Amino acid sequence: MTVRLSGVLGACALAAAVSLSVAGVAATSSGPIVREASAPSTRQVPQRRYIVRYRSGTLQRASTTQALTTARAVLVNSGLAASGITVRHVRRLASGADVIAFSRPLDAVQGAQVMRAFAADASVASIVPDRRMFHTGVVGPTAMPNDPLSSGYQWHLYNSIGGIYAPAAWDKSTGAGVVVAVLDTGITDHPDLAPNLLQGYDFISDPFVSRRADESRVPGAHDYGDWNDDWMQCEVHASSFHGTHTAGTVAEATNNGIGLAGVAHGAKVLPVRVLGRCGGYTSDIADAITWSSGGVVPGVPNNTTPAEVINMSLGGEFACDEVLQGAIDGAVARGTTVVVSAGNWNADSAQFAPASCNNVINVGASRIGGGKAFYSNWGKVVDLSAPGGGGGQDVYPNGYVWQTLNDSLTSPEEGSPVYGGMAGTSMSAPHVAGVVALVQSIATKPLTPAQMETMLKATARPFPVAMNPAMPMGAGLLNAKAALATVLPPCTGADCESNAIALVNKLPVKNLSGAINSQRSYKFDAKTGLTSLSFMTYGGTGNVSVYVRYGQVPTTSAYDQAAIHLGNNETVRITVPRAGTYYVKVVGAAAYAGVTLEARAN
Repeated sequence: MTVRLSGVLGACALAAAVSLSVAGVAATSSGPIVREASAPSTRQVPQRRYIVRYRSGTLQRASTTQALTTARAVLVNSGLAASGITVRHVRRLASGADVIAFSRPLDAVQGAQVMRAFAADASVASIVPDRRMFHTGVVGPTAMPNDPLSSGYQWHLYNSIGGIYAPAAWDKSTGAGVVVAVLDTGITDHPDLAPNLLQGYDFISDPFVSRRADESRVPGAHDYGDWNDDWMQCEVHASSFHGTHTAGTVAEATNNGIGLAGVAHGAKVLPVRVLGRCGGYTSDIADAITWSSGGVVPGVPNNTTPAEVINMSLGGEFACDEVLQGAIDGAVARGTTVVVSAGNWNADSAQFAPASCNNVINVGASRIGGGKAFYSNWGKVVDLSAPGGGGGQDVYPNGYVWQTLNDSLTSPEEGSPVYGGMAGTSMSAPHVAGVVALVQSIATKPLTPAQMETMLKATARPFPVAMNPAMPMGAGLLNAKAALATVLPPCTGADCESNAIALVNKLPVKNLSGAINSQRSYKFDAKTGLTSLSFMTYGGTGNVSVYVRYGQVPTTSAYDQAAIHLGNNETVRITVPRAGTYYVKVVGAAAYAGVTLEARAN
């Protein structure tokens, strides 16, 4: 299948703004590049490639030669061989399924004939079209970076209404030690990305799509450009350099005195090229998911830097199939969180893949004012929203997400590295992937993908504007500051006690939330003459435990008293309280949200 990048397929336009005369980066006299969000065409094209899964134990599953022999026999049985159509074996996927390609594209009737013929063969477990997908998006103290364009352009990081509260998170984490795989169009040379790039891999197996000489998959993820000038193949458009932009959102170098900032600028990006001219095939994307997460792919060297999180700002208008779902499930089983864009069609995201797949974090797009971007897909499968930009609906430059780019209309070698604005759900997903990296970097024990999803939704900020209930956009807006607060490691130094938050008698602390194993420390100064003292939690969802210790911050193994029951209604009663400081620790026995903590002394 072909995957479309959110919002990048619009016509390239230059907007008058600041000159980008940044050290080491070419300037443009007319200002940054702006690429509008647009919904890629969902025109169904004739299908040439299919993915066939043979049953376990069959000769076809054991031998690609036998698989091709069967495919040729099925072609004869379908009646299409008589018209001169031939079939060849392209490759075997990591899942064990086989990609086959016909000598010419099949129309809808011919495709149905072939699928019926394969389904009738006793050795075949399933057959699905190898559809193409496209990128989905062209559409305490704080830490402010010294990158000169950041504060003026990157509202999506800083704005108090529509931003993700990045500076408050950067005090705690920059994502150091975490690898984020960006499955996209690949990467162009850019001085503000190079310090945080790993080598990556090019998984595109079709020479027309890749612009390389043959079907081989090769090390590196160089973006040759995805422009197309043949309307018979797909939409005519300029190169998007979409992967360069999404990778910049994840981990553009920061505090280096040039350009812009990245969400997790201490992390490393593993660029994986899966999209090229006219999109990218599902089979290549599925293998790339497997490889990026540390799985084995035939014919490709093992990935020595498996990713903790995968970002896929891509999609197609079809339901999630077993090939894509199987690859995602494998990645999640290996501990990799998979983040995807909801899509740019202003439609129910359940109609698109991978947005409709299980075990992914599906991200919708919001504007600077915190509301839904006009193009963003919506629906029950959307988990939360993040900045994607409102395009021309918002005052320039606040309608766009700003990041690294190339100013060529075709090959990157014909252009120069610049910074540009794009709008789309493709831009919102890497904000979430970056926050996942921030969290995993400091978590005492890495969160599982399921725990990460629960935590991000529990810590999301409420939408600051009224939302259309018929178009749900998830739990709220991505909140990097709150997400980091749930996984801060327990304090261990001499000043540990000073980090505890003071409780006031009979004054509830409301709306506490956190992930499983998250810890929050509080303290209460008990006066002389008290006859009773209680610490209690109540309300909300999830499961918390409460630990209390006199004079020191408790741990889950060292405490005076504890309340450890299922749910959030916990009470620790101290019948003969001493004068002095009691420390209270609230621990997430599971993810929780909306919990109230209260101290009551008499």
